[in-house]
Amino acid sequence: MAYKITDKCIQCGACAAECPVGCISQGDNKYEIDQNSCIGCGTCAGVCPVEAPIED
Repeated sequence: MAYKITDKCIQCGACAAECPVGCISQGDNKYEIDQNSCIGCGTCAGVCPVEAPIED
């Protein structure tokens, strides 16, 4: 199951730096996950200091 980033995102970039498939990019107000590329590994959720990524 793919992940999505909630409005809790503080734009620190930790998730994007650790994503093994590179599907996370900077959006307008938060980072965003490409749902078609996400492999659902949960790495982003594991490194996020504010628990912004959640399973969609």
